[in-house]
Amino acid sequence: MTDDTRWLDEEEQHAWRVYLRGTALVMETLDRDLQQHGVSLSEYEILALISESPERHQRMSTLAAAVVQSRSRLTHTAARLERRGWVQRRQSPHDKRGVELCLTEEGYAVVARLAPIHVAGVRRVLMGPLGRRSFLRLGALLDTVANGPAGAE
Repeated sequence: MTDDTRWLDEEEQHAWRVYLRGTALVMETLDRDLQQHGVSLSEYEILALISESPERHQRMSTLAAAVVQSRSRLTHTAARLERRGWVQRRQSPHDKRGVELCLTEEGYAVVARLAPIHVAGVRRVLMGPLGRRSFLRLGALLDTVANGPAGAE
């Protein structure tokens, strides 16, 4: 049996390790900023996405894909947010099999209160060190990773 693995060379391995460490540090820092206010980064991301949706509701399956969570994990997170009175689950009026997560007024107030804290963290841990131009370039590069290169099959 032959090994056809294309191993990472030294520079590629370094880039990979720095990527892992950097993303972990960014996520941990942003999560810690929000945890001081009783909300995790993943909970905030869900609330923020719903708050940006028309009429402040979004289909659970769409949310799960957007935040890269299994439907089961999103269901557990939604239950926690629902117990806090920040969201409500309802059957989709367009598809009776679908479930939507709706942001309550209290939930919207939480997003409004935490958004400046979150944005300040993003500016501090990413935009500060990178600068705007590099930050936007990073976004474009990661968009390629998230959505695949143009023309890919």
